Amino acid sequence: MFTEHRVVAVLSLSTAISLTGAVYFYARLASLQSDPQAIAQDETSKLIADVGRLILLPEGETPTVATVSDVEKLKDQPFFAHAKNGYKVLIYSNSRRAILYDPINNKIIDVAPLDTGAGPQ
Repeated sequence: MFTEHRVVAVLSLSTAISLTGAVYFYARLASLQSDPQAIAQDETSKLIADVGRLILLPEGETPTVATVSDVEKLKDQPFFAHAKNGYKVLIYSNSRRAILYDPINNKIIDVAPLDTGAGPQ
């Protein structure tokens, strides 16, 4: 009889924990799907913070962020000589600077002046 109560208690506790986890993750998923722009802003903010711990970034400017998705198309450009798919590029247009970042190893791969083709101002 004591064993039966213990089994029921363990099963009840397991069910309660599973349901709590399911509700939490469902709510989290629903909030992520409801505002993809907020997700992108959060990811950009985290990326800027991570890179900012490694190098001094321009102040008062939010970069345009790109992800290297096909390194083969970029291999003729010196800036991308050591790039791999998944690397991030932070482009600071006003400061005319581009930063190639490896998010897996948390390393700055390259920093280069940005040539906008507009000539000197």
